[in-house]
Amino acid sequence: MAEDFSADGMLDMYLYENGQLLEQLEATTLEKKDADSFDEADINEFFRVMHTIKGSSGIMMFDDIMKLAHKLEDVFYFIRESKPDNVPHMELVEHIFQVSDFISAEFDKIRDGGDPDGDAKELIDELDVFLKKIKNEATEDGKELPPANVQEPPKQFYIAPVATENSKFYRIHIFYRADTQMSNLRAYTAVYSLKEIAEDILYKPEDIVTNEASADVILADGFQMMLQTQSSKEKIEKLIDGSGVEKIDITECTPDEYIKGFEAPVIVNNGKVIDLDSDVETIEARVQKEQEAKKSEEPKPGDYVIKTKEPGKPKQLAKTRKEKPAAQTFISVNVAKMDMLMDLIGEIVIAESVVLQNPDLKVPGLSLNNFNKAAAQLTKFTSELQDVIMSMRMMPLTNTFQKMNRIVFDASRKVGKNIELKMIGETTEVDKNIIEHISDPLMHMIRNSVDHGIEEKEERAAAGKPEKGVITLEAKNEGGKVFLSVSDDGKGMDPDKLFAKAKKSGLIPPEKTQSDYTRKEIYQFVTYPGFSTKEKVTELSGRGVGMDVVVKNIQSVGGQLDIDSELGKGTTMTLKIPLTLAIIEGIVMRVGESIFVIESGSIKEFLNVKESDMVYEPGGEEYVMIRGECFPVVRLSRKYHLEHAKEDVSDGIMILVEHEDKKMCVFVDHLIGGQEIVVKPIPSYIRKVPGLSGCTQLGDGSIALIIDVGGLLI
Repeated sequence: MAEDFSADGMLDMYLYENGQLLEQLEATTLEKKDADSFDEADINEFFRVMHTIKGSSGIMMFDDIMKLAHKLEDVFYFIRESKPDNVPHMELVEHIFQVSDFISAEFDKIRDGGDPDGDAKELIDELDVFLKKIKNEATEDGKELPPANVQEPPKQFYIAPVATENSKFYRIHIFYRADTQMSNLRAYTAVYSLKEIAEDILYKPEDIVTNEASADVILADGFQMMLQTQSSKEKIEKLIDGSGVEKIDITECTPDEYIKGFEAPVIVNNGKVIDLDSDVETIEARVQKEQEAKKSEEPKPGDYVIKTKEPGKPKQLAKTRKEKPAAQTFISVNVAKMDMLMDLIGEIVIAESVVLQNPDLKVPGLSLNNFNKAAAQLTKFTSELQDVIMSMRMMPLTNTFQKMNRIVFDASRKVGKNIELKMIGETTEVDKNIIEHISDPLMHMIRNSVDHGIEEKEERAAAGKPEKGVITLEAKNEGGKVFLSVSDDGKGMDPDKLFAKAKKSGLIPPEKTQSDYTRKEIYQFVTYPGFSTKEKVTELSGRGVGMDVVVKNIQSVGGQLDIDSELGKGTTMTLKIPLTLAIIEGIVMRVGESIFVIESGSIKEFLNVKESDMVYEPGGEEYVMIRGECFPVVRLSRKYHLEHAKEDVSDGIMILVEHEDKKMCVFVDHLIGGQEIVVKPIPSYIRKVPGLSGCTQLGDGSIALIIDVGGLLI
């Protein structure tokens, strides 16, 4: 049956939903890893997750994933039914993570267009051994084993009806939320879920697999099933209840009604007929007629409208109805479409500048009152549209933080340390592209804290610290940037040892002494390529490449890394990154015939200086004295070899900028003004130039280069 329909869209939904289930599985496991055991709710949740992954993988014909999920489902099934007392908790946690890692790796292969060709046999065998062990312990304690959790391959779903005296007959009507995608696939999953208990099953619409349009019918009218089984209504509802389901109606019927199928009305105890086939408008019209017929029986003005309640209970208005709360609706959107939408709003911002800065508007004596009003309205709407689109791209850091929790768990067990991860501000939202760039840096920082920062158990005891080390991962928004910090309560870093190591490695000039560097500058040595404080290379560190990767990734999104440490107390590494990448507030300036932009957040002050304020070094370096402080000066005209630029400092403007607590002055000819800047990457065929991070198009069609303040300071 599976070969008869297109899997386009189904595969994306399969990966998305099961990926969410795996994240949920890992989150719960990490939360309870230090407990003595999982509680009943956790086991039920794990069983449901594995059951869903098993079923959907069977539908998609991913056999190894299905078999592995089924084997872990067997484990949870046994624990749920038998409730054994001596389940090795940490061993079970490790099995859960092994299964999760295997399935996640298979999902990655599928996303990349490959086949899920991993061999799950070894993991299945290990789970089988684990299951036999806890079963043997249960029988030794005198417990009765539950029936086997039988799995059959999903070949077909119609089973010849063989009714027995214990058979029951049900009509099932499933309603999905209006925003549910691929509802025909969900209906197919519901049918599959009932496979193990069904003696006979029919469903409507019948073409849920071969006809994608059946999804619209299911959303409008619901999905109907006729089921012959020996199970209870509660078990049926538990099996088919899943994501997207808004309501499930299960009504027991007679064998005769079951034989008539979907044509038979459903009779309930009070003799009324529940119409499952008519549309909503028909039913509402029928109800309205019934209400009009009963209108004469309803209380007239002046009649009592309070129902008498039992003594001790409050009275209640007879005709009062509860208002149904408005349902929140969500829709999943492809990220590529969001990127396209972001590009379009960027083009709109540029087009707006082209219109408002058009040279034709500068004709002397031209009255532009009405135009300016309309332009102000356009600017307002454009700004609001930009804010909405930005907010659509913002995502919480919850999933990223949860992955770091898993890394701490795995890494700490490898190095034999007892470490706890505390997470603060995981609901902080940043642009999705930013999240993709910070995962690797955070991973390296976390591993550094585990391997370098937290001491061995004996060393912590000697220092009077608790055996369990603590790593704190914190996120917060401040001033248009998001601050992500990783801090530990470990041994900290020794500036003297860092400087000696850097000098020995040849990473700093021989003539430089330790007094030439501030404490924070010395800490930055750990980010130099090839630098490592680890004498012995381990699986986690010692090659001198981790922190170098961190800095490169962060700088690629306009961020920076700040390191602070206190010997014996611990180390804190803080990432400062922009909330979003696409549109920034910038100051436009001219140097010669070229135009540059500096982000407003980097600018501290604009200054007019005199020649008497300048200090010139023999080597050609320039400095300016401002209120008793000396700042280095960068002339963009000399750095980028620009002609026709001003040379006399009194004729131009000094811009005091700051980056990572370092300040400098940038000399430009004059300022043009501030505006929203759409950041465009410099084309790959142009050699990367230090100090430039991108470019943008201005209202007159000219191109402006965006200054990277951090690059100027190098």
